[in-house]
Amino acid sequence: MVESWHDFFVALAGATAALTGLLFVAVSINLDRILSIDGLPERALESLVLLLATLIVSLLGLVPDQSSVALGVELLAIGLMLGAFIANLRHGAVPMRAPKAVRVALPVVCTLPLLIGGALLASETADGLLWVVGAAVAAILTAVSNAWVLLVEILR
Repeated sequence: MVESWHDFFVALAGATAALTGLLFVAVSINLDRILSIDGLPERALESLVLLLATLIVSLLGLVPDQSSVALGVELLAIGLMLGAFIANLRHGAVPMRAPKAVRVALPVVCTLPLLIGGALLASETADGLLWVVGAAVAAILTAVSNAWVLLVEILR
């Protein structure tokens, strides 16, 4: 079941690796400004962690001859660690113009699909990988949105 998703995981690994590099460029260009504004270093770290977690998920999906149960357990572990890390990071009230409901929902939207996908894969349900797609899309959208703020919005 996992083998048929090989191309997806290859594309995801490439995309998240490239986006991680671009995030480092964005942060380095505006480092002084980012460090001077409360909450922005945490936002940069959140973006980096989301992209790295997505990269790790994609690499785990490429492990040859790995069972769906093993991948599911790995995804559950990553999802739990990622959710705890982001919730702890956001507990510091990262400044955002978005309503509080959006700020609280982001960690859930980025981690819950990964947890559901991991649980489904661990129970040998093929639809689990569809949830992984949702988790990857949510993580990438959040990281790119944060990167935009770090690169462009802080200069306005």
